[in-house]
Order: sequence, then C-alpha cells, then structure tokens
Amino acid sequence: MVTIRDIAQATGVSATTVSNVIHGKSNRVSAETIQNINNAIKELGYVPNMSARSLVSSSSKVIGFVNHAVKRENANFMEDPFHSAAIGAIEAALHENGYYLMLHTVETAEELATFVQNWNLDGLFFTGIFMDKFFDSVAGLRTPVVLIDSYAHSPRFCNVGLEDFNGSYNATRYLIEKGHRRIALASPHIKDGGVLQERFLGYKAALAEFSIPYDKNLVFQPGMDIASCKAVSGEILKQPGVTALVVAADIMAAGIMAGLKTHGVRIPEDISIIGFDDIALAQLVSPPLTTIRQDMNLKGRLAVDFMLKLLNGSPLETNEITLPTSLIERESVRAL
Repeated sequence: MVTIRDIAQATGVSATTVSNVIHGKSNRVSAETIQNINNAIKELGYVPNMSARSLVSSSSKVIGFVNHAVKRENANFMEDPFHSAAIGAIEAALHENGYYLMLHTVETAEELATFVQNWNLDGLFFTGIFMDKFFDSVAGLRTPVVLIDSYAHSPRFCNVGLEDFNGSYNATRYLIEKGHRRIALASPHIKDGGVLQERFLGYKAALAEFSIPYDKNLVFQPGMDIASCKAVSGEILKQPGVTALVVAADIMAAGIMAGLKTHGVRIPEDISIIGFDDIALAQLVSPPLTTIRQDMNLKGRLAVDFMLKLLNGSPLETNEITLPTSLIERESVRAL
C-alpha cells in the first residue's frame, strides 16, 4: 500500500507537506510542489485512508441512509425499484461532492442509537418516518438530519416530500373522467400520518367530489411482495362491478396485473389500472402502465442539497420542499 511517506520520498518534500496538500492545507506550498505531489499521487496510485482522515478532520465524509422498518424474514428494502432509484440519485449527488453513503435498516430507537454511536457519520437521511417514539429519538440527535417522504414536520429538520394527496386525487379523477365509478384502491398498509394515508385521502376526495360513495370493501392493503400482490387480485375480483383500480405503488401494480392475468382478466378491457411513481418497470409491463410520475432523481438531489447546506452551515431559504406529480398516460386504462 502506497503511503504519504512514499509520496514524500518520490517528490523530495516532507511527509507533512504531502499531508497538507492532501487535506487541502496548501496555502504555504508552491504551485509547482502541489503539482508534483498530485502527479506522484496519480502515478503511484495513492488512496487516502478515510479512517485516518476522519480522526484528523473530525469528518468521516460518510452520510447514513436509515430505513426505519419492522424487519421481516425474506424482506428486502432494496427490492422496491422506487427506493433503489431514490438512493441511487442520493449516492450519485453525494459522490460528486466527495461523500460516501451508508445504508442501514433499524427497527428500534436502541438500534438507531447503536448505529450512530458506532459510526462517525457526518449526517443522516431518514425515509418515511412518523410522529412516534422513534421520531423522538431522531429529534434527540445532534447529527444533521434530512427527512425524505415524511409528514413528521419539525423546524429542526429539512424535509423533501411529494404532493401525495394531489397525485392520488388526480389518478382517481382520471379514472372517473374515463367513465369508471366502481373504483378500488390497493396500497401497502396505510398508517396514520404518512405518505400512504395521503394517497388514500386523495382517492377518497376524488370520489366525494363526483358524489361516488366510498366503499371500505374496495380498499385492499396487501404486502409489497409478489405473492401478496398476486393473491389480492383474487380478492379484488370477488367485489362485483369493479372496473378500475388505483394502486399506490407501481411495483404493487405490476404484481396485481400479473395476478389478474392468471384469472383470465384482460387489462384494460376488463379492469383498468393506474399506478404511482413511474418507475422503469411501468414501461415494461404489458400493457405499459398509466401512472402518476414523481421525479425521484430530483428528490434525491434536493435531499443532498439540503444535507450539504446543513454540513456547511449555509443559510436555508426553507427547510421543506414539496415536489409536484404528473399523470403519465400509457395503455392500462380505457374509457367506458
């Protein structure tokens, strides 16, 4: 392994001078010496020891991404393409700014405390947390925090969210305007004070606006796994007269479509389906999925912008951003 001393020996300067250049403390070093040191770093393949650098600067250059969820056997947080896309955007933006991303799932406040204590993290992203005891533990952290898709508002945190209510309202209204009246909703478990509740309320609001009675029997809450999505398709078919389905996530819509097809249901001839998120899979299913689009890359980059401002002590014009949604028409909905 190439060391700072190797660079010093190759350039004929002291190890202290090399260290100062590597750590950006080169105001007293000539431009020629800086160039020689940088050339030697490239030629010798020197890689900085991040652990040692964090001890010197008290900065690890590592940002944690915490998924707060109940751990289940065979459950994989990253299986959902929505999370993969959002995390990919965050990692790319952090990388451009010299930071690294560490992913971790925690179930309890105690696990969070252990994670924070064991790693010298510069900041933390949290996704989808609620106003509960776990939130109280987050509020007690001294580390800069950026929330993503959370309705647990606090002046202490930055938050990047989405117009979830409007997105679901527009999806339901779109189906109604296509002539549908018996419209079901499929969603992962709906918890008070979260993204899915907002999408549920948007669905109900559109029905109410058009004087369509809300029927609790048309609300289905399967798991996100493929088996659960396929199974719920049979439950949907037990409800008479359903012609359309609003689904709170594209990945779930794809699973339900697969399940409906095993029952001989044609989409959209027999049942129309509209999703939410516009992940890449929405264009690959058959027929291509009409859906509500959110810009996951923009969401990730805005979250990183917030984080960098917190780390640098830069002023904030606002600590909350709510992104819009848009309707993407494809081939999974027909007019009656």
